[in-house]
Amino acid sequence: MAKPKISPVVWRPPAAVPDSPTTIDNLHVHPLPGTGGEDVLVDESGRVITGLDDGRVLRFDPETGRIRQLAETGGRPLGLEWLPDGRLLICDADRGLLAAEVSDAGPPATLADGRLTVLVRTVAHTPVRICNNAAVARDGTIWFTDSSARFDLEHWKADIIEHSGTGRLLRRDPDGSCEVVADRLQFANGVALTADEDALYFAETGNYTVSKLHLTGVRSGQREVLSPVLPGFPDNLATGTDGRIWVAIASPRNKLLDALGPRPPLLRKMVWALPEAAQPKPAHLTEVLAIDPTTDLIDAAYSGEDPVFGVSTGVREHQGTVWLGSLTAGAIASFALPA
Repeated sequence: MAKPKISPVVWRPPAAVPDSPTTIDNLHVHPLPGTGGEDVLVDESGRVITGLDDGRVLRFDPETGRIRQLAETGGRPLGLEWLPDGRLLICDADRGLLAAEVSDAGPPATLADGRLTVLVRTVAHTPVRICNNAAVARDGTIWFTDSSARFDLEHWKADIIEHSGTGRLLRRDPDGSCEVVADRLQFANGVALTADEDALYFAETGNYTVSKLHLTGVRSGQREVLSPVLPGFPDNLATGTDGRIWVAIASPRNKLLDALGPRPPLLRKMVWALPEAAQPKPAHLTEVLAIDPTTDLIDAAYSGEDPVFGVSTGVREHQGTVWLGSLTAGAIASFALPA
């Protein structure tokens, strides 16, 4: 696909916040038969599900090392969640919001065999261009993000550099109706509900922020940006079994991009015109943090380096183990939280 043109918007990035995460010294890397396990989801048996850049959705059993293919979307699966009826919800950057019937036997679910179905492709007469991440309420309400109205996933970096803010937070109700909850978001990304479903958290990768939308009580419908600003680009969110909101930090902030934000847009056009190898890129690091939903403060942060695994885009805490996905690595990873 030809590189699209960009129209950068002048903006002033917030001041960087000092970051002192705990070092991950027990990172375990689990190779995959492919690349780009962007998100991770853990089932009731402790098996981990992820989607690859070739459209396959796989399940990894950490006890046996066995890998089974559950679905084939024909697109690019990103965020994963469970629906109340037991189906697997798949945010597919190319196909939209999907639901798959998965089992321990039989062939992978596909659109052709009817076991993979499209739930949402368009909202408010606008196609969902990058269906990215989701959270599912107990009544079946689905909150999900459309990252950009201007660029496909292949050119996600164009959206970050341009900073035009065309992302959306969307909601699909149990009756199948959909609506736009928030728009003009800077690469809308991760979504997570609190354990008691009184609030929704969502990430704007391009703003280094996580926002909170109150869903109940006197503040219902009110939205606030959490403080402080994050130390990097937030990606997927997930509610852990510990009740905290976990945030995958795909990369630390880029000093060049921050410096160019308030300067003439032509400079960012020049950066975008450079060959891919010369452009700013995510750092090959692993970083995640946890937000305490009772205080909305960062409760813990962890970072580490590994030659195989980096650019952590998905996170899922499950009974004391943190599982990690990556948009670019050929593996998923995990580490045990301190006792």
